[in-house]
Amino acid sequence: MSSGIVYIFSNPAMPGIVKIGMTTKDQIDDRLKELFTTSVPVPFECEYACKVKDCKKVENALHIAFDPDRVNPQREFFKTEPERAIAILSLVSEEDITSSVNSSVVSVLNKIDVDSGIKLKKTRRPPINFILLGLQIGDKIHFLDEEKNIEAIIVSEKLVRFNDKEYSLTGLTKELLGIEYAVQPTGKWMYNGKNLKDIYDEKYPIE
Repeated sequence: MSSGIVYIFSNPAMPGIVKIGMTTKDQIDDRLKELFTTSVPVPFECEYACKVKDCKKVENALHIAFDPDRVNPQREFFKTEPERAIAILSLVSEEDITSSVNSSVVSVLNKIDVDSGIKLKKTRRPPINFILLGLQIGDKIHFLDEEKNIEAIIVSEKLVRFNDKEYSLTGLTKELLGIEYAVQPTGKWMYNGKNLKDIYDEKYPIE
């Protein structure tokens, strides 16, 4: 058994794909730097990283779980949403180090490279705008929870109201799920019987 870090990386140049890997090094930042080669246009981003008791065992379990989504049988890349892998990995986490990794990225990567990745992400798929998706102010969206009937009301292009408080959709989704890491919120909500992610993907298809 070897303790270490298991991580979930994404890259703006590879939309819809994540890399699930592990390292026994103390600094995962070094792994981000190693992966940023001349064949990759922008750096990888850390979606989630945590310390676990047996990193090889955990990594292998994740690879088996997501094997149907593996892009290449000889590579650690999977066509899936980051939060699906995060939901499993967080169950065995000893310590969530995602925030510390992201806060130190610029120290191991060139700021120009980091900014290029951010710019690419913004130009590919824009932030959710309810009005552009065909929804209206006052419309209600429903959270995917079989036990609770949770709904939020759209109050502006980018905000919803829940329990007399306004939130971004990401902020409200994280609060309802009780998580701190990044999450793609649209897949957790329904509008008129249709998943909000499907509505977004129809408007902005993945290139």
